[in-house]
Amino acid sequence: MKKIMNPLAVAVLASLVATPLHAQDRRELDAHEHGVGHLNIAFEDDSVVMELAAPGADIVGFEYAAKSTEDRLAIDNAIGQLERPQELFLLPGAAECSVVDAHAKLAEEEHDEHEEHDEHEEDAEHTEFHAEYVLNCTNPSAVTRIDFPYFSIFPNARELEVQVISAKGARAYEVERDDPVLELGD
Repeated sequence: MKKIMNPLAVAVLASLVATPLHAQDRRELDAHEHGVGHLNIAFEDDSVVMELAAPGADIVGFEYAAKSTEDRLAIDNAIGQLERPQELFLLPGAAECSVVDAHAKLAEEEHDEHEEHDEHEEDAEHTEFHAEYVLNCTNPSAVTRIDFPYFSIFPNARELEVQVISAKGARAYEVERDDPVLELGD
C-alpha cells in the first residue's frame, strides 16, 4: 500500500518541484537577515527535495553586483559549491542517497528603501543565492539526522531556518553554526 502524504506536504513538495530554479530569470527577493538562510526539505517516498535561499553576504561575503573579476570568480565558485548538496548537507550513509538534480544561481534585485539594512545605501542591490536539489534515497527512513558542513564552507553563515515536510507532518527548526546538526528522529 502506498503512503499518502498530508495535503500540506504535497502542496509544498509540488511547489518546490513545479518552479525550477533554472527557469526563473528574476524574482522578487524576500527581506533577509545577514547570516540567516532558509532551507526547505520535503520527503516523499524515496525522494528528498531541498530548496536553499541564502543572502549573498553569507555565501560570498558581499551583496553588491559583482564588478571585478575576483567578485565574479567568487560567485562562480560559490555556485559550484552550492551545486554539490552532499558536501553541504550530510545525510546518513545508511540512507543511500544520490543526487538526481542540483541547480544553483544568484538572484539580484534593486531595492529603493532599506528599513532593515542600515548599513546599505538607498538604491543598493541585494543578492541572494538559490539552490534546489532532488535526491533519491534507497532507505529514506535512515535519514534521522543531517549534519551541516555548510557552515564550514560558508563562514559568514550563522543560521539556517529549516522547514521539514514529511508524512509525519511539517516541522520548523533552527540549525546554527555552533551546533550544525539537525536531529530528525522522534
